[in-house]
Amino acid sequence: MDYKYLSELLFPDVTGTPEELESKYPERSLPEGAAVTRFAPSPTGFVHFGGFFPVMVGERLAHRSGGVFYLRIEDTDSRREVEGAAEALVRTLAHYGVSFDEGVTTEGEVGAYGPYRQSRRVDIYHIYAKKLVAEGKAYPVFSTDDELDAINTADKKAEIKSVDWERDAEARRELMMSRREFKIEDVEAELAAGHKFALYVIADGDGERRIKFTDLVRGTLELPENDEDFVLLKSDGVPTYHFAHVVDDHLMRTTHVIRGEEWLPSLPKHLMLFRYLGLRAPKYMHISQLMKLCEDGSKKKLSKRDMGANMDDYKRLGYDPSSVIEYVMTLINSNYEEWHAQNRDKSYTEFPFSVKKMSVSGCLFDIKKLDDVSKDVVSRMTADYIYNALTEWAEKYSTEFAQLLKRDADFAKAVISIGRGGKKPRKDYGTWVELVDYMSMFYDETFEVRDEYPDGTDICDAAAIIDEFSASYSEEDDAGAWFEKVKAIGEAHGYCPDMKAYRADPSAYKGSVADVSMILRVAVTGRLNSPDLYTVMHIIGKRAVFARLDSMRAKLTDSNT
Repeated sequence: MDYKYLSELLFPDVTGTPEELESKYPERSLPEGAAVTRFAPSPTGFVHFGGFFPVMVGERLAHRSGGVFYLRIEDTDSRREVEGAAEALVRTLAHYGVSFDEGVTTEGEVGAYGPYRQSRRVDIYHIYAKKLVAEGKAYPVFSTDDELDAINTADKKAEIKSVDWERDAEARRELMMSRREFKIEDVEAELAAGHKFALYVIADGDGERRIKFTDLVRGTLELPENDEDFVLLKSDGVPTYHFAHVVDDHLMRTTHVIRGEEWLPSLPKHLMLFRYLGLRAPKYMHISQLMKLCEDGSKKKLSKRDMGANMDDYKRLGYDPSSVIEYVMTLINSNYEEWHAQNRDKSYTEFPFSVKKMSVSGCLFDIKKLDDVSKDVVSRMTADYIYNALTEWAEKYSTEFAQLLKRDADFAKAVISIGRGGKKPRKDYGTWVELVDYMSMFYDETFEVRDEYPDGTDICDAAAIIDEFSASYSEEDDAGAWFEKVKAIGEAHGYCPDMKAYRADPSAYKGSVADVSMILRVAVTGRLNSPDLYTVMHIIGKRAVFARLDSMRAKLTDSNT
């Protein structure tokens, strides 16, 4: 077989050479040890949390080493592409502070190693495809339209073989060998008739033999050699993932490929292609899938249908981007929380990220843990930052509350400032949704009495306490004087003013000063749990305090008649 002639028949318009591409995309000039990593999604929908996890690994690995992190869009399957998905993906990642040094942006492409969309790199793939044919390592398969459609749809990133497929290995091998047996005259006739072809690579492996490979996360692995011919180019000339990523990762000078463990079965194919093309393979890191804890205690893979899987969900629910990043860092490296506890004032970018600290068994996605992390992060933010972030979020997701915030910024910041600062700041909320709920007690437009007085509360006493407190209340009182009045009013009605004495002999009293405070708290805030009541009253002002006290007193009086 004259393979050189065959390559000219199949690719008559391809005149470029791999050597020219090597010159066009030279080795990068980077410090020794610098990593070049990429995020290479298909534009088929939203950014999944399971995809965001390796994004952060790639970003940290590249930027901690002084390297390059770029975005490549793998858009070779036009039937699955969602219009505008690539641009939405870029905007979502930018919201979380993920910065790319090169690649696709909303304004176009940036960088000298593009194009960064695979659909614009077809001519490059054909150069390498022609090389493989000329060297007798690839061959065409001409089939009916239906058969070619089946070939085209076989480009699955994670190839899961069925039981029947495994059982029918011999028939599969016979088919593969029969495809390899063709004559140049047959190819000439097929092309003359205008028939399309898919290009297959010739596998040289033996499935009974193993290859050793060192994965940076999983250590030394042994995998069966690839013994299956597989598609390089589909009948429309567009490459499969297997072929495209090998070519792209080489020419873009990728040093580390970070991807999910579901790719491991495909690794022998990729290593074979790197060897066929005479290229050095990058280092691979196969990350375990993120798992979700089910109600019955079992674990399952976090899927796109699960709450919290869509990265846009966190924006809608009001998680600050820094909270999400902080949580992801706890998943990436097991020692991050310990480091963070000792370096509260440092950014996550200063954390000494290490591939060796990544989990081999996988990580558990835990929304409760995210909430805890978020409350901790928000508790250390300034009131100004929170006000601006909350207002921006509310303008999109809670427009009426946004108007309240903008009506009096100083008032809003005073509310936000409660319990802020110090060694143990309050952690009442971790999302902007929770903060809106928290702040609603301060505004007349959103105030409501949500909680009822506990069973056993003396309604007559409650009405009298509210009445007497209203008569004695003065905004000029400091916190000490204010509390002395509360204790005195309670004591006059049989409530112990001293908690220590009350605990020593609770049967001697109707209750304690805590019960008196609770009566006032529900009247003023509408809730059994609230921030410091003295502070709340001073923020909302005397008019609102009296109005709420009067309303509760009237309600209690009516219920007692």
